[in-house]
Amino acid sequence: MVDNINKRLHGLDILRSLAIILVYFYHYGRLFSSPEVITSIGKFGWTGVDLFFVLSGYLISSHLFEEILSKEVSFKNYFIKRFFRIIPVYLVVLLAYFLFPMFREREALAPLWKYLTFTQNIGLDLRYQGTFSHAWSLCIEEQFYLFLPLILWILIYFKAVHKIFPILFILFILGFVFRLYNWSNFVSPFTNTNVFIIYWYKWIYYLTICRLDGLITGVFIAAIFAFKPMCKKKISTYAPGLLMISLVLLLGAYYICQNEESFIASIFGFPIISIGYGMMLLAAISPASILYRSKFSFTKKLAELSFALYLSHKIIIHLTQEWIAVPLSIEKDSWIMLIICVFTSLLSAYVLNLLIEKPFLRIRNMVLNFRSVDQLLID
Repeated sequence: MVDNINKRLHGLDILRSLAIILVYFYHYGRLFSSPEVITSIGKFGWTGVDLFFVLSGYLISSHLFEEILSKEVSFKNYFIKRFFRIIPVYLVVLLAYFLFPMFREREALAPLWKYLTFTQNIGLDLRYQGTFSHAWSLCIEEQFYLFLPLILWILIYFKAVHKIFPILFILFILGFVFRLYNWSNFVSPFTNTNVFIIYWYKWIYYLTICRLDGLITGVFIAAIFAFKPMCKKKISTYAPGLLMISLVLLLGAYYICQNEESFIASIFGFPIISIGYGMMLLAAISPASILYRSKFSFTKKLAELSFALYLSHKIIIHLTQEWIAVPLSIEKDSWIMLIICVFTSLLSAYVLNLLIEKPFLRIRNMVLNFRSVDQLLID
């Protein structure tokens, strides 16, 4: 059986916090005026999204696998949970982008329908649709979580849930195939041109089939813990070693991905990063690991705010630098401005969490409880 997912795993809070910190400082150093050291330190921060993918894949599929094992799987409940967890705060941030052009950190948005259908990542051209570009990762998750229940439903119907392992392996290998194909046909022809990076993002970095490594890694770990209890027991005993392996893999990936747009980084960097973070996840959910035993109120709160912070941080950094720098005579690339931006970003995430996320999560629980009572009455 999978771990009791109602029990809070503090190691996961640490990993969520690490993921949002990586993303935040990567964007801060890359897209906004910042101290030079932030740009250097945050260079590998783009991998925070891959850590989010691994965590998401594990957590979402753990719920589904637990229900499959208990023979109480409900895909309706699954989609209700996804809707109330993701959509409300996402729509609030999306409306802010469309209703208030001064909030936009770059020039132009993709068409509204692409955000509403979670297809914004497909064909995304940063020259014309650079604003709210970080929604690409949410698009990939929602696309993946639309098809995952379908795959599981088919496997349940044919009583072949154990086939999830070869399916995940095939999908993982297909990532290499598609990245190699797209690189050869749609990216490499633009090498040494000023549009190379545009096509790299469009055909490699943002495209769903090329970025499933992290989600698949998370689902694979959840499947092992659910359906291979003996493997789970053995893995748990090696938690300290897994953490070391994780750090070694990520260090190797750091050097491989010094230029993340290179061929070797594009083809092999993403899966190495995902496996590295997968090893870190295994350590975080294993009682023998220091990550599992560590408990910090700061990481618990930051993990709680991570989704709202991810969605809103570009808006808030942009507005903070634009509205505060001149009136207070603070240089945009100063450490003081960085501290102010971190404060305003956390404050904004807290407000979104308090006024949007928590109320809708309470509504979600009411809906799920009502459905449970209603089902009992029918039965």
